[in-house]
Amino acid sequence: MSSTPFRFKQFTVAQDRCAMKIGTDGVLLGAWSPLDNHPNSILDIGTGTGVIALMLAQRSGAQHIDAVEVDEHAYEQATANFENSPWSDRLFCYHAHLYEFAVEVDEQYDLIVCNPPFFAPHYKTDDTARDKARFDDALPFDLLVGAVAKLLSEQGRFTMILPFERETDFCLLAQKAHLYPSHIVRVRGTTKSPLKRSLLCFEKKTENPSENQTNRQTPLVRKKPIIEALTIEIARHTYTEEYTKLVEEFYLKM
Repeated sequence: MSSTPFRFKQFTVAQDRCAMKIGTDGVLLGAWSPLDNHPNSILDIGTGTGVIALMLAQRSGAQHIDAVEVDEHAYEQATANFENSPWSDRLFCYHAHLYEFAVEVDEQYDLIVCNPPFFAPHYKTDDTARDKARFDDALPFDLLVGAVAKLLSEQGRFTMILPFERETDFCLLAQKAHLYPSHIVRVRGTTKSPLKRSLLCFEKKTENPSENQTNRQTPLVRKKPIIEALTIEIARHTYTEEYTKLVEEFYLKM
């Protein structure tokens, strides 16, 4: 992959020191993550280049946007990208493992985002840094879910992107920590290709009183998640209207 800076409409991301370069997954997550709860504080777990945090800085009025990154080179690069952005006063990167961060930080966040590593072990290469960025033994999902449950505010949202085939298992794991999906978007490359990714939004509270509730003894009714589909391309480099609308505020040629 190219290590040249990636230029968006309102900011530029250097990526020469990061094992994982900017890709469609991160941009999708940064563009899609719901902001209708008007988050004042945001956390990007495993920020890499910092691109998702930067996109959320552009999209939101959040005054505190933190990122955590365990890899030293990626941490330094994200910090530089934050400092060189129009939102440097709102962005901060911590150099720490997620476990350390979750234990030491008392703050809670209104939005937590994560584009996690998820490739299977037999795909490992000789590039340790790249493998650490890509494989979930570097960020076990049970650790991720536990950290999110601790760090997420009561009315907060947690969003992530995963391979479609891992959606069900992750939702079951999240449920054990009382995190429930409120919105799911299943993504395919073209109309003829299989589902490839799932964009997931979780909340701590997806239980609402029934309309006729008059006392605390009335059973709560859990909302079913909104489930949608997104196709990226009609043909090679010909993008669907839905995808274009989602990312046009970022990509230069959209």
